[in-house]
Amino acid sequence: MCSRTHQQTPTATRVRISDETLSVDLSDGRAISVPIAWYPRLSHGTAEERDHWRLIGNGHGINWPHLDEDISVENLLTGQPSAES
Repeated sequence: MCSRTHQQTPTATRVRISDETLSVDLSDGRAISVPIAWYPRLSHGTAEERDHWRLIGNGHGINWPHLDEDISVENLLTGQPSAES
């Protein structure tokens, strides 16, 4: 019987956002960038609204309170864009 070690999803440590890209630094040393177009609420928000974010769930997610947007690190890692169009 083969036993696999359960790997935990890394957490977000830093978020950077531009007009084109959402970039997230992860606790395991990686950084991931995805197109901001994947998240319509972010892409339609102002720079000020996008810059006002907070880590939630001990870094397992990111919240933009002024845009009512939550994105999980897991969804970023699996390449899951928003279901909104």
